[in-house]
Amino acid sequence: MKRYHLVGLFFLLITILVPAQNNLFQKKKLIYKGDTLFYRELLPVNYNKSVAYPLVIFLHGSGECGNDNEKQLIHGSSLFTDSLNRANYPAIVVFPQCPENASWVTLKDLPNDKFDIIDTRRPTKPLYLVKKLIDTYKREGLIDSKRIYIGGLSLGGMGTLDLICRYPKTFAAAISICGAVNVERLKKVRKMPIRIYYGSDDNVVSPEYARNAYVELKAEGSQKVEIISFPGVGHDSWTPAFAQPDFLTWLFNQHK
Repeated sequence: MKRYHLVGLFFLLITILVPAQNNLFQKKKLIYKGDTLFYRELLPVNYNKSVAYPLVIFLHGSGECGNDNEKQLIHGSSLFTDSLNRANYPAIVVFPQCPENASWVTLKDLPNDKFDIIDTRRPTKPLYLVKKLIDTYKREGLIDSKRIYIGGLSLGGMGTLDLICRYPKTFAAAISICGAVNVERLKKVRKMPIRIYYGSDDNVVSPEYARNAYVELKAEGSQKVEIISFPGVGHDSWTPAFAQPDFLTWLFNQHK
């Protein structure tokens, strides 16, 4: 997946300043058995600890890996800090950060800029820590366990699909943007509402990964999977995805 890593490096080199409103996301960290997961947390306006809010987990792409607890907010966070969206969709929103030189999933490069996702017995350490973070929110009674949502873009889309396949009973819905998965694992999530977005001209994560996932879910009898293609769009399919008027409406309408 050499081209994928080069694009991740490109995004790293051109990192832009995170918008000021993203300071609404508080810096946090989870320490579990000596391992650390940095994350940013956005609480609802007029947050009330006695209310069980939906939880949204969003996983970034490879270009936002690091240890600054900032870069993961570059893509998507402004969608949740928008004042109208905060009013309409009160939720606890979490953007974890995968460390540098680590990954949400294990990848193996193949010829012609393709790759395989290696299905390890356990999730990668960063993804496992995301699951432990979700468990912490549940254990402390801070969230509505029937409304836990997960989404991600590129490498984060792969992490999203990996995590729901490992823990299908945890999530109420998932969104994968230009992601990929070993389709043999999708049987476990055939009853879950899943939206798959991709760009038809993506030369980093081939559109066939999204299409194959959709075809497999339909073959398994899924009635709740949707696929949305953006003609002429390359790898940056997250920008038109976030601009979809029902992006958040669809997500927050899902319940277990």
